[in-house]
Order: sequence, then structure tokens, then C-alpha cells
Amino acid sequence: MAANCQPRWQRNCFSAQNILLNKGSVMLTTGITFKRFIKRAISAASIVLLAIAMGTGGLAAWWLKTGRMPIAAGATYMTVTKTASADTTPVPGIAPIFVLVVGSDARSGETVARGDAIHLVGVNPQSGQATMLDIPRDTGAQIPGHGTDKINAAMSAGGPQLLADTVGNLVGVKVSFVVTTDFDGFIGMVNDLGGVDVNVISRNVDREYSGANFEVGTTHMNGTQALAFSRNRHGFPSGDLKRSENQGYFILQTLGQLRSNNPGPTATLGLLGNLGRHAHLVNMGWADAYRLGRLGLSLDPQNVRNLVIPVGSGVGSRLALLGTARDLFNDFADDAVLQRH
Repeated sequence: MAANCQPRWQRNCFSAQNILLNKGSVMLTTGITFKRFIKRAISAASIVLLAIAMGTGGLAAWWLKTGRMPIAAGATYMTVTKTASADTTPVPGIAPIFVLVVGSDARSGETVARGDAIHLVGVNPQSGQATMLDIPRDTGAQIPGHGTDKINAAMSAGGPQLLADTVGNLVGVKVSFVVTTDFDGFIGMVNDLGGVDVNVISRNVDREYSGANFEVGTTHMNGTQALAFSRNRHGFPSGDLKRSENQGYFILQTLGQLRSNNPGPTATLGLLGNLGRHAHLVNMGWADAYRLGRLGLSLDPQNVRNLVIPVGSGVGSRLALLGTARDLFNDFADDAVLQRH
């Protein structure tokens, strides 16, 4: 079967058709060893963590359920980066882990982009709980080496690492991983899923800018519509605050669909292996990928808190943090679970 694979696929050709079961043992007809097969499956498993990402997270998770692959096999829809400041001292499975999820404003062909959607996710492996802090893109913050600016400028100034440092300093945590996607990746993934059903709980209309046009009720969204839903800020008095809230809501809606249609561990592992070719992993070892995969698979969306950080206004630049922000951050930083909020 390996001879029929396209050259660019040969490194990942370990579908069910390429596996022979013989007396309880597994042979890969492509010549890939069983050890390498397992490693690739573990690597792909890291993408499950995107189930707590902005739109993309829930979409990636649901993608695992549907098993649909993009027409352009091998297309990269997202990147997962281990940061230089990753905290490797805690015992895996015990200490909380913090992951930054970013949707950039990059259009097709652009190489420099700002972080348009910023979500800091903290996961507590022991309790199985998580908290997602939605950070409005206009939030004012100290960007290392660049002074005070809108927090989304850190992405264009220094990429995922600088944005992770900026957000980590603001909240008081060490961000270990950054998950990023762009407009094309987001749209492509939604379309590959065949669309997403979203229960719209408040009117979301902005025909002039984002193109959003959603009334209350369940709406089946394609890639372009889902992006419009997630980008709309002009249709709300609170602007970017409401947009950030809606992004978090979109994540949990999609996660809920994944949870209710869980195909089980065996099918999930096979789909993870297929999905691996569509995510770019940076500075990550097999232990990191395995840990992320385990975390993602363990999360129930009902146990994920989602809230926008407190800032002074939804309109304008360099939004100032309210006085209650520091207490929220302290509550979040110790174990990723909110006890006082």
C-alpha cells in the first residue's frame, strides 16, 4: 500500500489500510517501525489540546471526531510552540500548566501579524478543571523591550515567544506553550468539518465590517461565517470585550459537540494520527506532546470556566486593567482554578 502513497505523504502513511494484524502483532507495510508509529501518534496527540483553543481548539477537537481531511493533505492549519520560558520543574500531571491560544489577524500571504484573539488557558490535571482568560486585544501591557502598548502588538514585535512573555508577566504565570492559527487556517478547518452548529444566545450583527449576521437561535456556520462570528466587535457597545466573550463561548459550544459525540479512545487515536500532519510542532519533544494530548483528552468542557479579564472599557486603545484584575490573576495563577471568582 505504501507504493500508492504520494511522496509527500509517505512519512505519515500509517492508516488502517497500511496495518496488518497477524497473530496479535502489528506490522506496518510502509516499513515504518511500530515504535516510530507510536511516536507519531503521540506527537499528533498534542493537537487535542486545541480543544481548549479559540475556535480552532474546539474545531480541531471536533475534526478528530469527523475524521474529515482537507483536500490539500499536509496543509498546516495551526502551530504549537514550546516556549523558552516553559516551566519544566513541576511534576507532570500534578502542577497546573498554562497555554496561550492565539488567533492572528494574518491574511493570505502575510508573514507578520498581530494577536487578534488572545486566550490564556490554565489546566489543573489533578482536578480535571480549567480556566480560560479572554484577553481583549487592546489591553495595555508592558511588552519586554518595547515599552507599553496594546498587548496584541507583542505578536508582531517578537512572535509567539514575546507574546507569551508579555501575557505571562501580566497575569503572573509561566506560559509553556503557544497555539496559533490565522484566518486561512481557521476558515479551512471549519469548512473541512462541514461547518459548526452554534447556539447564538444574543444577536450578533455587523454587516459592514466583520460580515456577522446572526440572530438568536441555533445557526450552522461555515468557515467564513464562523470567522465573522468570532471577529465581530462593532455590533456591540462593549466592543472587543463582547467579542472576546463570544470567542470563548464558541469554543465551549464546539467542545460540547465533541464531548457528546466522543468516538472512544481507539478511534480517537487513529484520528489523531491523521491530524498530526496538519499541525506544525516547534521545540517540542515526545514527552511534551504526550502530556498535552493527555491534558486535552481529559478535559470536560463543563469544567472549563471562561471569562473576560476586567478592563476599564471596551472601546479605545490600551485598555487599562481594573483594580480587581490582580486578585483574579492571583486566584488563577496558583492552581488554574478560580475559587473566588
